[in-house]
Amino acid sequence: MKTTLVCFGPGPKFKGGIANYNTSLAKAFDKLVDTEVHIVSWTQQYPAIIPRDFIDRKTKGDKLKGTNIRVHYITNYNNPVTWQSTVKLIKNLNPDKIIIQWSIAIQGIPLGYIARKLRKVKSIELFFDMHFVIQKEGSSLDNRLTKLGVKHADSYVVHAFQTANELKELFPKKKFEVIEPGKPITGKGIKVLKLYHPVYDMFKPDPNFDVEKQKKEWGLRKHVFLFFGFIRKYKGLHNVIRAFAKFSEKRDDVSLMIVGEAFWNTLDKNKFSTKLKNATFGLAKKIFLNKQDDESGYNPLELIDKLGLQDKIYQKIDFVPDEEVHKYFQVSDNIMLFYLTATPSGIESMGYNFKMPMLVTDVGHFSETVKDGYNGYIALPENINSMVEVMQKAIEEPINRENVAVTSKDMSWQNYANEILR
Repeated sequence: MKTTLVCFGPGPKFKGGIANYNTSLAKAFDKLVDTEVHIVSWTQQYPAIIPRDFIDRKTKGDKLKGTNIRVHYITNYNNPVTWQSTVKLIKNLNPDKIIIQWSIAIQGIPLGYIARKLRKVKSIELFFDMHFVIQKEGSSLDNRLTKLGVKHADSYVVHAFQTANELKELFPKKKFEVIEPGKPITGKGIKVLKLYHPVYDMFKPDPNFDVEKQKKEWGLRKHVFLFFGFIRKYKGLHNVIRAFAKFSEKRDDVSLMIVGEAFWNTLDKNKFSTKLKNATFGLAKKIFLNKQDDESGYNPLELIDKLGLQDKIYQKIDFVPDEEVHKYFQVSDNIMLFYLTATPSGIESMGYNFKMPMLVTDVGHFSETVKDGYNGYIALPENINSMVEVMQKAIEEPINRENVAVTSKDMSWQNYANEILR
């Protein structure tokens, strides 16, 4: 009997971790026998005033090549008519299950509307795949928008026990049953599948890649630490740079790579449309956000010149197309995840695919996935000296990369998809 599945979230034309995640999940469902899989996607994910380009204009390959997945770009955050059109489309697809990607509170209004309408269809099981409950940036509106967005789910998926606990705090009157992989489902509460962030299979090492040649071309030294991904305040790049500066005073054989897009710097600032968006968005933030939530002035890269690190740090401040991701991981020895707050990280997942040891701070879920001294090292949050210590350990007591492989061996997309379907 055929099972029809809808993965709602950004489609493959968008950049960023949630688009990669939604696409990878759809591909995992597509590989199963007797499934029909649809990606129902946003056309615009956020208010039009947000000054950022969200489209992946650099990746050349077709992420859905060889699949039978159909993609429907239909939902525009700024046009409520499309919200109803989305409901109608999904009803006509007659799915057995819908998995909605929940990654930011601002989407609570359209997703709350869509979920409320679809939950009335009794033949559909509606999941929210929760990438967070308490948002990393901590907007004062978060809890209200999150409640509005996700309260109509039949079931949830979380990637950490912390997220499951936050879900219970958000809805204290609801009874939840948290289910780990392979454990029986009793049905004595709203189902919460406590899974993991699967290891991305779209990023793989190139066996023919000449690591030493590339290191020489980029001017990298013997030991390379990597910061990868969008530059956001919660990822703690400012602490990464400060810790590296202190560590590099002790030895001259280390390099830091900073690779990723400055999140709020993707549009031409000279264009009138960009200036208008910046002005409008700035006003909205003053009205709706606490002062500490605003990261528009966050520029950790200025520390590089301030601390005299120009010859020790390689910078690639741009979006990296999928085809080039492997280069940065293959030349690196450890990945830096000195986050201020954390829910399971797509960058961490990418690192597992390259057997990359993790240097993390003890925040969020990291203590669940990183075993200190086995597949990485754990530093105290906001403690530069502790970060320097784990960097030193990473060189003097290097992690066996096979340990990283063992840690992630069961974290496949296929296992993940099967858990949702059972």
